[in-house]
Amino acid sequence: EGTWAVDCDQNCSLDDSKFEDDYYPVNLFPIPILTGITVICALLSLIGITGNIMTILIVSKFRDMRTTINFYLSSMALSDLMIFMCMPFDLYRIWQYRPWNFGVMLCKMFQFISESCTYSTILNITALSVERYLAICFPLKAKVVITKGRVKGIILFLWTVAFLCAGPIFVLVGVEHMNGTDPLETNECKATEFAVRSGLLNIMVLVSSIYFFLPVFCLSILYSLIGRKLWRRKKETIGPNLNNRHKNNKQTIKMLAVVVFAFILCWLPFHVGRYLFSNSEAGSQISQYCNLVSLVLFYLSAAINPILYNIMSKKFRVAAFKMFRVKKASGRKPSTVKEESSQAWTESSIST
Repeated sequence: EGTWAVDCDQNCSLDDSKFEDDYYPVNLFPIPILTGITVICALLSLIGITGNIMTILIVSKFRDMRTTINFYLSSMALSDLMIFMCMPFDLYRIWQYRPWNFGVMLCKMFQFISESCTYSTILNITALSVERYLAICFPLKAKVVITKGRVKGIILFLWTVAFLCAGPIFVLVGVEHMNGTDPLETNECKATEFAVRSGLLNIMVLVSSIYFFLPVFCLSILYSLIGRKLWRRKKETIGPNLNNRHKNNKQTIKMLAVVVFAFILCWLPFHVGRYLFSNSEAGSQISQYCNLVSLVLFYLSAAINPILYNIMSKKFRVAAFKMFRVKKASGRKPSTVKEESSQAWTESSIST
């Protein structure tokens, strides 16, 4: 992940005057640990790529799955797929972060993709949660405001914002080598000297932190308000149709809350660890292992969502069975959601 890489760059840098071959190893971790991390990441890659491709195919192939909620989930799946494109370079760097043999542009590009996709995922989760808040707490307003066309436009806007916010990576990251050494042996893909001395790197790290903690704060408030609304509605006497809608909304929110919780769980150690160890010389080695754990959690975050969808959503499971032509013994056709029009706000692909 771009932020993980930048943070590691700061901690991995050593004073040029202290350069010795035995003092400046090409990797920071024992081989058994690196092997274990590589195996875990390879498994996450297999699960994540398969699951996210399946999510996109399900939403694009089945008309009844093309809901506003699933548009956001597809956008997040695309983001996760792009993140897995960066895994080979991250694994290369933990095995041998010096020399970097893939050129300046690839160094900048892989960290840009990682950073922008991270931002995109956060923005999509937040936007989806805002939509659910409007649909449940202000249903009449949501009926007018939330439509397929507008959601597609919002998703495009969110990706644009993510790319723009990650743009400084092209200035802050590059391939550099230690003074008085052979570039072919000491080239590293890292934060540039200009980025460190100008303070721009610290600003980028701050932006990354804001991108995490501010949405988490907003999501906490949104889901608290949604939960209160659903609790009050549960006590009301409602008809069969409204009762079904209430159950669907409740199941949708339950799944989204689990997705948000998994996201926070995967990202919190990185942000907490960075602040705990950034100012501690004694914590440098501990910080590197914290970064290593954060790397695994980063790819776990990109792989786990499709698993959660299929565990908690009957409609996703049915669509997956149908896509792979796996028919149930009963022979019943999978349930469908009525076609979305201006009433996109009422739809839920998470019904049980």
